[in-house]
Amino acid sequence: MEADLEQASRVCMAAFMGAVAESLPPLGIETFSRIASVEGLRARMAQDNVMLGYAQDDRIVGVAELKQGCHVAMLFVDPAAQQQGIGRALMAAMIEQARVEVLTVSASLSSVPAYERYGFACTGDAAESSGLRYQPMEMRLASRA
Repeated sequence: MEADLEQASRVCMAAFMGAVAESLPPLGIETFSRIASVEGLRARMAQDNVMLGYAQDDRIVGVAELKQGCHVAMLFVDPAAQQQGIGRALMAAMIEQARVEVLTVSASLSSVPAYERYGFACTGDAAESSGLRYQPMEMRLASRA
């Protein structure tokens, strides 16, 4: 389990540093580093969150987090494993775990096109919190009846 958390943290940081970090102030990088740390992942796993990992050859290459059954809190794929359907598979697994009719995400600005391909739509103006810039988005799911 500890090794899985370490691998998950590395995947998150590699994807973040490659696609998001350059557009953020130092505070945003510091904030995300805490969120994606082993300690941060462990703490959120103890809450009402579903953490998913995607493994290839016994190595985690994708990480997703669904917060409280309603919010995509994290979706990262190792840069070396992107464009293989891993993000789509993780998103499908989160949708299966969702407990709401409208799934939300605070997407990093660089990930907005990917979330649009998953079926999300922008719902307001981009914003910033603790140095992290994001676009609120949501996706209407099939009825949860």
